[in-house]
Amino acid sequence: MRRNIIETVMGGVVILIAAAFLIFAFNASDFPGSSSGYSVVADFDNASGLNTGSEVRMSGVPVGKVVHRELDEDTFLARVTLSINDGVELPADTSAKITGDGLMGSNYISLSPGGAEDNIQPGGRIEYTQGAMNLMDLIGRFVFGGAGGGSDSGAGTDGGSNGDSDDNPFSSGAL
Repeated sequence: MRRNIIETVMGGVVILIAAAFLIFAFNASDFPGSSSGYSVVADFDNASGLNTGSEVRMSGVPVGKVVHRELDEDTFLARVTLSINDGVELPADTSAKITGDGLMGSNYISLSPGGAEDNIQPGGRIEYTQGAMNLMDLIGRFVFGGAGGGSDSGAGTDGGSNGDSDDNPFSSGAL
């Protein structure tokens, strides 16, 4: 008889611990129903490295999360839906940039507030965006001289009169 009581109490303790873990997991997850705030949309030319659940930060402080990513079939831009925490008001001329936490860190969206008098309403759009930087593209531009690093070849920031494209890292004639 005594053994049955001990087993019953231990079973109850295990069930309580499992319930506590489930509650913790639900609160820490990114389920749409588990977060409060309002949604805004931003279109990026390159949203690589950005995932659902990625942070949205302003001045280095988390103010929201990425809740959805999709391709806009009309413009072929990445449409990203953000959930901004209640109490954080974004001026209408706020800009959004996808940036990373160091060389190997995950990407997040950095918001820079503008100086507009009116605010972005729930369901509104952030107009000024900058997509993720491609590290390999930057290295290629540096190595092959397409970054405008003092080369006299005409490639780089002045547009050049030699007809070379600034998007082509091989256009500087360095090869």
